[in-house]
Amino acid sequence: MSKPKVFIDGEAGTTGLQIRARLQHRNDIEIISIDPAKRKDELERKRLLNMADVAILCLHDDLAKGAVAMLENPETRILDASSAHRVAEGWVYGFPELTPAQPEAIRRARLVSNPGCYPTGVIALLRPLVEAGLLPADFAASVNAISGYSGGGRQLIDAMEGRGEHRLAGDYRAYGLELTHKHIPEMTVYSGLRHPPIFTPAVGRFRQGMLDFIPVHLWALPQKVTAAELHEALVERYQGQRFVRVMPLETYGQHHPVLDPQALNGTNLLELFVYENPAREQALLVARFDNLGKGASGAAVQNLDIMLGLEGPHTYEYFGD
Repeated sequence: MSKPKVFIDGEAGTTGLQIRARLQHRNDIEIISIDPAKRKDELERKRLLNMADVAILCLHDDLAKGAVAMLENPETRILDASSAHRVAEGWVYGFPELTPAQPEAIRRARLVSNPGCYPTGVIALLRPLVEAGLLPADFAASVNAISGYSGGGRQLIDAMEGRGEHRLAGDYRAYGLELTHKHIPEMTVYSGLRHPPIFTPAVGRFRQGMLDFIPVHLWALPQKVTAAELHEALVERYQGQRFVRVMPLETYGQHHPVLDPQALNGTNLLELFVYENPAREQALLVARFDNLGKGASGAAVQNLDIMLGLEGPHTYEYFGD
């Protein structure tokens, strides 16, 4: 029986390289690669796309749309790691933990969109709480987040590491301040919110790792809700999940917690935290994960395995050097 063929279109980019590294020692798939000299040859890319069982698109949005337009083989399936199709009709959202039914939807889909990095944590925190009725659908969500600079692609990586023409000074850079970041529609649709959240991302001078923060004024909610109830709803939703961990409830006064955004680097893990200050009726929801792992390439491998029915004894939880 032949192994399923996987083509990574854009394997020379940050996400593509990470996916290739995660797959290179697997013996249950066959990776087909383009000759580096033909990387810009549209006919060769089209040929490889259409001979693959699954083509993983690690491209800019416009190129990803162009790749989908090249499809002629009805048997070829697409896993798009760009943001081009995350809220597009006909595409299945590739966050297996979104709902109990999501893995089966991914397994059956021809077109799967890999989630964005920031939205992965935001949706994981908000969706169960909105569905449980603990947060209203019109909750005025604010999301503050910080990512390692690898999420910005090769140009930002070179700049932060002192290479190329555009070297950056400073250790922290906020961006997306016009409040129109391309991840906002995805966050809104899959979290179950009626209104877009205010989203303020930032990049730090560390290569990879991510933290998403969502503050909750418990006193302002339309019904009385405690941080313990928020925490319990997350525990119930993700019980038994392999890659999502709900950490113990943190109450003010127990100790002084410190979160390292790099703690899960090299894994496909997502940790969810609930912090509370009962006296002020405030809670803080936090997600921690690797922006190149569960936030990109690790999630892509997880989706690929589901699409091909290859979830088995092999593990892809750690991808250290």
